[in-house]
Amino acid sequence: MKTPQGFVFSAVEAAVKKPGRKDLALIYSESECVMAGMFTLNKVKAAPVRLDMQKIRSGKGNAVVVNSGNANACTGVRGMDDAVAMSELTASALGLKPSAVYVCSTGVIGTPMPMDRIKAKIPELADKANRHSFLDVATAIMTTDTFAKTSHRQLTVDGKKITISGVCKGAGMISPNMATMLCFIVTDASVQKAALQSALKNAVNRSFNLITIDGDMSTNDTVLAMANGAAENIPITLKSPSYPKFESALSTMVYELSKMIVKDGEGATKLIEINIKNAKNEKEGAKAAFAIANSMLVKTAFYGNDANWGRIMAAIGRAGIDIKEDRIDIFINGVKVVSRGTTNGKDAEANRKLRTDEVKLVVDLKLAKNSTRVLTCDFSEDYVRINAEYRT
Repeated sequence: MKTPQGFVFSAVEAAVKKPGRKDLALIYSESECVMAGMFTLNKVKAAPVRLDMQKIRSGKGNAVVVNSGNANACTGVRGMDDAVAMSELTASALGLKPSAVYVCSTGVIGTPMPMDRIKAKIPELADKANRHSFLDVATAIMTTDTFAKTSHRQLTVDGKKITISGVCKGAGMISPNMATMLCFIVTDASVQKAALQSALKNAVNRSFNLITIDGDMSTNDTVLAMANGAAENIPITLKSPSYPKFESALSTMVYELSKMIVKDGEGATKLIEINIKNAKNEKEGAKAAFAIANSMLVKTAFYGNDANWGRIMAAIGRAGIDIKEDRIDIFINGVKVVSRGTTNGKDAEANRKLRTDEVKLVVDLKLAKNSTRVLTCDFSEDYVRINAEYRT
């Protein structure tokens, strides 16, 4: 799939954590981009997150430099100095102002950045711009991911073909606002800042903020969107007739990326979609969905192909929402296992239906008319192994 006009990419090996793979990447547009971003709500924020939160106020930028293997989080004054240095060195190599270069990091928390190795590789990173692909960036930013994650959409606006491409990483420490993930979105659309920020916020709220793998919120979550206007369409504003079309394409693409993250959950064998129907309101529906999605008992039951609906009922009951127990219906892959709060005698059938890599769980609370969808995964022995060995 062709990436948007005007963007180039590169990736090199800096041996940030260990040698043997590319772990330093660059996304670059020669023409200035409109920038939008969303960041973790964790009060402990990595240095690059704090730096980018300052930069994003301008709504402008040209490049993102990103490393894997080290989060540059909980690294004090030195960590901020290192993030600034990465920005300044990259800007110098590209002939830009430091304010035009954003920095992102992902990996181990609490370890100082190996800046000697990174400094040595940034000139090579800039020199090789346009020699690598978007997929190379996706591969370089992986940590415990098992596959690279990219997605693309094309649409026509005012007679101009527009491309939106996205890349992300994430497999563990995944929980809303937003997940341990990085996501970079590039488009050749001409979009005004308010419109891009609004479309990005809505897309994230429908995707990355509705996924969970292990209930842990990261210190480094960042989503950055870059629009360089190379498609030369009439600039999209919040009031443009083309805005809903652009937002829809962006949301669809970002949801696809979020689904990849959950599919790649550390040690996961099943993708689980939880649909809470007819809660009192959407907020309460989300509380119920996340209570189920973050339940270790539910996740391990699904891993074992056990339709243990009692664990689901218990999670709903502790979610802190209004329910009427004798109205609740539960369906697992289309099998109704609970009717009006009690067994439907179909557990064995549901167990058989769980022998698949995708599970659809529907809980109908029968209180109002709305629906909330959350994505999660099951929990296997491999999750423990992966995280026990993460720093070794």
